[in-house]
Amino acid sequence: MLSSSSTAVKDLLLKKRLCFLLKLACCVSSVLIFCEFLIYYVVIFQCRWPEVKGGAHMSKKETSTSVLKAIILADTHLLGEIKGHWLDKLRREWQMERSFQTALWLLQPDIVFILGDVFDEGKWSLPEAWADDVRRFRKMFKFPVSTELVVVVGNHDIGFHYEMTTYKVNRFEKVFNFTSGKLITRKGINFVLVNSVAMEGDGCTLCRAAEAKLVALSHKLNCSQQKPNHSNKRCSDVEKLPASEPILLQHYPLYRKSDAECTGEDSASPEEKNIPFKEKYDVLSQEASQKLLWWFHPRLILSGHTHSACEVLHAGKIPEVSVPSFSWRNRNNPSFIMGSITPTDFSLQKCFLPYESRVFTIYCAAGALLVILILAHFQLLTPPFYFAQHLISKHKAV
Repeated sequence: MLSSSSTAVKDLLLKKRLCFLLKLACCVSSVLIFCEFLIYYVVIFQCRWPEVKGGAHMSKKETSTSVLKAIILADTHLLGEIKGHWLDKLRREWQMERSFQTALWLLQPDIVFILGDVFDEGKWSLPEAWADDVRRFRKMFKFPVSTELVVVVGNHDIGFHYEMTTYKVNRFEKVFNFTSGKLITRKGINFVLVNSVAMEGDGCTLCRAAEAKLVALSHKLNCSQQKPNHSNKRCSDVEKLPASEPILLQHYPLYRKSDAECTGEDSASPEEKNIPFKEKYDVLSQEASQKLLWWFHPRLILSGHTHSACEVLHAGKIPEVSVPSFSWRNRNNPSFIMGSITPTDFSLQKCFLPYESRVFTIYCAAGALLVILILAHFQLLTPPFYFAQHLISKHKAV
């Protein structure tokens, strides 16, 4: 009789423990699933495509055929084998993959532009390390057939000017089908891809070739924008392109003194804003910047490199948007740009990704709650009622 009663008590205790462990496992799993998966949907779901002028009066069918939906991001900096710790690499790549794939699924863009510094160690990685970096990039940034991916070269992909070689440039071009001075035309909109690392202006072989392609392309675009009744012998044999002012896509920003005039929560920190920029390192030189403006007369310039957001006007009318880094390794609040673009107009909207500090706060709060539950379960935590009662009785005794 006593034996069967004791067995029943043991079984009950075992069931309670298993039930408690199951509850803990469910709590931990729920927090992990939310912080590592669902949070990206919750945050990116709030982002909306901006409307261009006249877009509000278009039907969905008209909008889909005339407005190009573009996502622009920059500075992913996939870590390499030299500087990248495996845990840091695993964490950052998971964050970027989930953000990118969630954005594609929710927003369904027509095209995605990455404005350079795709890799962190492309400037010195050996062939095996380069192949591994490319493999990981393709896994993270895979895309459906309905979306196009265009990648611009950055200094971490091929090195700064003094590190840039034909071999590094060729292997990047082979993987991403990128060439400086390449024109991409979609829905009548002209995008010009620029190898800004080659805009050194010192006459190096790669620099001369890049500039020659840009000059030839600018001639085509300028001829295409001339009025039909305007006769120009130099344009008689030139291939006609859509008569739309181009959008420049490059890694280095055009010349500006610093980020002092930049505003917004994802602009540079107050300490960094007043640090003067170094030409040909932080930004393009004044000479190279003037060349690009003169050659193309762009209606918009999109750049990266600084890891912080900034909007400036060149010559008082040409806007440039510096896109902040897409990696949490560089920012607590990464983001990307959503652009609704037509041949004559554009509208941009920023989409922020989950703040890493908030994710960390959720983990800390969940951890503290689990500790309290465990202590309470094993009766190691004094219930507040009994604790208060003990204080009152102690006070009366005094």
